[in-house]
Amino acid sequence: MNNLTHEQRLQRSHITLMRSAKFALLSGIMLLGESRAKSGIPTAYTNGRDKYYGKEFIDTLDEKELNFVVAHENFHVLYKHMTTWQRLWKENAQLTNMACDYVINQQIVDIDPTGELIKVPKLDICLDEKYRGWDAKQVYDDLKKNQDDDDDKQGDGDGKGGSFDEHGFDDASDMTEAERDELEQAVDQAARQGDILAGKLGGTTGRDVGAIPEPQVNWREQLQEFVQSVCAGRDSSTWRRPNRRWLATGAYMPSPFSESIGPMVVAVDTSASIGPETINQFIAEVVKITDDMPPERLHLLYWDSHVAREEVYVPGEYESMISSTKPMGGGGTDPNCVKQFVDDMGTKPELVLVLTDGFIFGDWPDFNEPTLWVSTSANKSPYGKTIHIN
Repeated sequence: MNNLTHEQRLQRSHITLMRSAKFALLSGIMLLGESRAKSGIPTAYTNGRDKYYGKEFIDTLDEKELNFVVAHENFHVLYKHMTTWQRLWKENAQLTNMACDYVINQQIVDIDPTGELIKVPKLDICLDEKYRGWDAKQVYDDLKKNQDDDDDKQGDGDGKGGSFDEHGFDDASDMTEAERDELEQAVDQAARQGDILAGKLGGTTGRDVGAIPEPQVNWREQLQEFVQSVCAGRDSSTWRRPNRRWLATGAYMPSPFSESIGPMVVAVDTSASIGPETINQFIAEVVKITDDMPPERLHLLYWDSHVAREEVYVPGEYESMISSTKPMGGGGTDPNCVKQFVDDMGTKPELVLVLTDGFIFGDWPDFNEPTLWVSTSANKSPYGKTIHIN
């Protein structure tokens, strides 16, 4: 180790993480901006694009500890912390720095729980399993609520708190709107590059569920319209579920077909380019579907370059979905794995719903079943119908 320069040690750390299926999603981010050792930096620093590491600080770290620090700085860039949480930083810099670190540090530990590549440095860092799966705003709100009881955790009031590194929120605040847009587009492109590499290496990790936001789609309207369009020519009613409007009279009447859905596959994209907020938004849409038009049976798939997990729910179990679901993923983005999974199913679904960011590796699949796509980007499948959400 002593025979290597600071830059060589950083380069070795980058190569180690890029070659790992667990951390390959950061590969594009590592190549974005500058990443180098500098004198005069107490620990490490990022402005949302560039990553700098203090030479004296590097000397205190072993190989796995340096890997942890490098992953930490690059996750700040991947999650756009310096631009996304400007409002929180202006309100309370100390808690914002801590909140961002709590999110990242727990995720790094969860990605490599056995310490194959990383080791938490012996520093005053923000790490608490309580915040597993939370985003920075949720952690910030919790820290703020408990601030009076946790004064000893808040550092010396210099805006750093328990963060071991420095966050360039002030540099990001000086950006023009055009510069900020350019940076965010560059980060998105770098994330997609890492997504592709992670897919080739087969990277898959657990993706924890945080607070579920409000759904954006009127699923009763969308599904009624879609089911009616794809089921033209079929009977207009079904005995699968009784019509609730007639139950009060004691009559057992069939529901209109548009109010009942048979077995349904919902496939949630959990690839490396999908952040925790987007996963939670996708889950919110799934929950809303089960509220508005509960299917006869729901096959919930989490996928990246392969189907990483299948969960099956039936009426009576939908209410517990948020607490029981366990998203998995983190590799590349290939929805053809969903088609293959559906083709191999014993009981064919009546409808396939795919939620994705639309940045796929390879060709869009053409399902044999009626397919509804939900995309967070302008990208659109040439097959089936596509709904766009923010």
